[in-house]
Formats: sequence, structure tokens, C-alpha cells
Amino acid sequence: MELSRKGMAIEESLTLAITAKAAKMKSEGMDVVSFGAGEPDFNTPDDIQESAISAIKEGLTKYTAASGITELKKSICQKLEKENGVTYEASQIIISNGAKHSLNNALLAICNPGDEVIVPVPYWVSYPELVKLADAAPIYVETKEEEGFKYTEKSLLAAITDKTKAIILNSPNNPTGTIYAKEELEIIARIAVEKDIIIISDEIYEKLIYDDLKHISIASLGQEIKERTILVNGMSKAYSMTGWRIGYAAADKRIIKIMSDIQSHATSNPSSIAQYASVAALSGNQDTIENMRQEFEKRRNYMVDKINSMPHLSCRKPEGAFYVMVNISKVKGKTIKGKLIKDSLSFCDGLLEEVRVAAIPGSGFGADDYIRLSYATSMENIQEGLNRIEKYVSL
Repeated sequence: MELSRKGMAIEESLTLAITAKAAKMKSEGMDVVSFGAGEPDFNTPDDIQESAISAIKEGLTKYTAASGITELKKSICQKLEKENGVTYEASQIIISNGAKHSLNNALLAICNPGDEVIVPVPYWVSYPELVKLADAAPIYVETKEEEGFKYTEKSLLAAITDKTKAIILNSPNNPTGTIYAKEELEIIARIAVEKDIIIISDEIYEKLIYDDLKHISIASLGQEIKERTILVNGMSKAYSMTGWRIGYAAADKRIIKIMSDIQSHATSNPSSIAQYASVAALSGNQDTIENMRQEFEKRRNYMVDKINSMPHLSCRKPEGAFYVMVNISKVKGKTIKGKLIKDSLSFCDGLLEEVRVAAIPGSGFGADDYIRLSYATSMENIQEGLNRIEKYVSL
């Protein structure tokens, strides 16, 4: 029996695989420090929890419209206008089962076989696979650490062909923490308008920004680029609601209609309870976000300083999200504890086996000279884990 060739060609997520392996070791009683987390280690704020409980008690537990409830769409429109300076109608919004689902819907809605979608390297692990599932081809643009891990005008133009359908933009970025400045976004917008290319703008980390920097949505840079932008965001990171599975997209009505039709057959509506809780999150007290952001900034500062004090390792200071890309290129080719470090996977295997630290290999992001560490864990874990890494690389 032959199964789906497309399905079998999809690669397993390294981030989920490493995190699962570390969790298994912990369940067996091993003392493992995990830097793999892609979610805040804070609980969902109390007022959001209470709103979900109220929704259950009020019987708001039935099917909703496949594309989401009107109340949440309107709350998102208000949020986008107030915080991002971009105006949408409720008919231009879709609520999905997480931002990843919105990305999947978006790619399915715009891509045809033979289309190309530009993906930055390092990339979030799911971008290439989502592009392939939409029968398009990911076209990789290498970004350089010394250039802030960003697209440049030259690199983008070199990647664009007559088959280019979309450019994936992720700012703040996972895994690099990069944030694009307004003038850099203006260059990307100009190229997209001139070449008639869609921008898929993943803005899920927009609230987690440091050093007094500001998030700018590329959709806010004029009507022409707004018409070509699919803005993707969600509740997971800012409100520590990863398990609630609420993401959303804002775009041209035609695109949203197709996304909604796809979703209506694939999953129907997202959780009604989580949708009503999300209305409360967007309209409620935002102090918890700032408290979390400040704590992440402290952790980031400590992690960056500690890594850059270690032998053979280095990193740039990320401007957003909660990850650090650690450059391990000086360790590759060396032997640690009798094991040759050939690549980022063998380095991470050594960390887990020898000092019980879980990190994500850069190969999962298309960047084998790096590993990714998450600081979405306690300062105590960060200090202990980094001490173990320092011990490991002190050859």
C-alpha cells in the first residue's frame, strides 16, 4: 500500500522532538534543564481564566461560525487599529486554531503547484513544511548574523523569479530575535508592490520586544502593501495562552474568504471557550504582558552576557521573542568527551547526554552553525543550564 508521498516527505519538527526527549528523561527521574521551550513559562492571567469559566457556565460551548465569533473579530480590529495603525473590517479577519493554523490556511489559499515562497534562513521550523504542504516550493534566502539575520534588498531581489508568490516575514523573529526597522520594512514593501508579491507577516512575538524598540507591522506602511499583506498573529505568546489555540489573520476579503472556506472543511471553528476568553484578553488589563516582558528582558541580558563569556561560543543580542541563537562554529570539528562534534545535532546530543541540557540544533532552522536556546524558563534554570553548557564546552 502506497501512502501519501507528500505526507511522508514532511520532516519531523526538531523542536518538538528534542523537547519530547527531554521530557521523557525528566519523567525517568533525570535532572534535565531544557532550553527548548517555545512558550512562556507564565500561567495564563487570572482574568482570562475567569472569562473562560464564565463562558462555560453561560453555555457558550457550541459551534460558532467556522471563521470565528464576531465579538473577537471586532476586538482584533480595534487592537490592530489602536496598536498597529492599520484598519480592517470584521470580514477581513479569520480566527484559527493558533497562528500556525492561520499560516497554513494562508498558504493553502494563495499557492498553486509550481509557485515559490521566499523563506529566510534561519527559519522557524514549520515554514518550509507548510509551504510544501501547499504544493509550493520554499526558496531560501540566507541571512547573515553580522547583518542582523535580516533580508537585504540584494538578497531578496536575487531570490525573486516569475514564480514567486509570497515572502514570509517574521518580526520579531523566531529563532533569531531579529526585529525589522521601519526603513528596512519599507524596502521589502516597495519590492513586494513592484513585483506584485504577497507578504505573509508573522507577528506573533510583537509584544515581546526589548531595549525600547518598537514593533511595526508592514501592513501599516500604505494601502498598496496592506492589500498584499496577510498579517498573522495570535494569543499564544503575549498572553501565555499557547494551549488555548487561538490565532488570527487579517487580509484582503478575497483571501480571508478562501481561508475561511478551507477552515470550514478542515477544522470548523476554533474552541468557542478560548475565543470568548480571547475577547477578554484583548480588552482587559495589559499589565501582565509588560511584567512578563520585563522578566524576559532580564533573562535575555543574563543569557547573552554568560554565553559571550564562554570559550568557543558567541551570540548576538536578540531584540525580541525569547530565543538566543548561539554560534557554535568554533566547536565544530573538535572532540568533546570523546565525541566528534560534526554538526549542531551532535553538539546538542552531547549536551543532553553529558550534562543533561536540552537545546535545539540549528539544523532544524536551516542554520547548522548554531543552536537555539529559549529563555522562556526560570532564571534558576537558565543559570544552572548555562553553567552546564560552559562546563561542556571548556574542552
